[in-house]
Amino acid sequence: MSQIPTLEAGNTSKVHLIGGEKGGVGKSLVARLLAQYFIDHQLPFVGYDTDRSHGSLMRFYSGYASPVLVDRYEALDAIVESAIEQPGRRVLVDLAAQTHDPLVKWMDESGVLDLADLSGVAIHYWHVMDAGKDSVDLLKRLLDRFGQRLRYVLVRNQLRGDDFSQLEKSGELARAVALGARVVDIRRLHDALVQKIDASNSSFWAAKNVGGKEGPALGLMERQRLKLWLNHAFGEIAAAGV
Repeated sequence: MSQIPTLEAGNTSKVHLIGGEKGGVGKSLVARLLAQYFIDHQLPFVGYDTDRSHGSLMRFYSGYASPVLVDRYEALDAIVESAIEQPGRRVLVDLAAQTHDPLVKWMDESGVLDLADLSGVAIHYWHVMDAGKDSVDLLKRLLDRFGQRLRYVLVRNQLRGDDFSQLEKSGELARAVALGARVVDIRRLHDALVQKIDASNSSFWAAKNVGGKEGPALGLMERQRLKLWLNHAFGEIAAAGV
């Protein structure tokens, strides 16, 4: 009987796929949070951005990210190869909407999960969810397809609604947890504050620490709210064992 995957520590390289398939659920926000967490905690990582037109990692963390096209196998190959080449490295992949099918095709035809197991690379799929039924249906599809072969992190993004009763009633949350999934909650952040940060193209560090023309010029209380929000998000990320 195969073992349920768990999140490892130590020198294991980890590929973090930030997905959810549905557009507008906050995948890129979660990718940005992970990037800032890695930077703040001095964890070596490389980022890949699959969004051709609105890549958030390329926009907010350009020094750490490169574009990758999901319809080119040689480009996707670099994701796994970069994890294998440097033990202990984190590889962060911000998946654009509608990339699930080409990603799965590449994984199947390239034997990605088998190679990762042989090479000691842990692949984590962060399923970013809003409170709607579509996110639950997509989670079911993901679990049906991969079962125990992936390590799951379910992200309940409260910026897109905080009533996740449909998820709880569906049975898919319990099913995912039984497969070893971790659950992460991202609290809501005031819309005007998010808009200021995005308009200035600032990293979360710059938004919290830099003012004037170099940052989003947040007020004192706005910086305090951002600080508290980041502290909670980072605590959730740490508990997921990244």
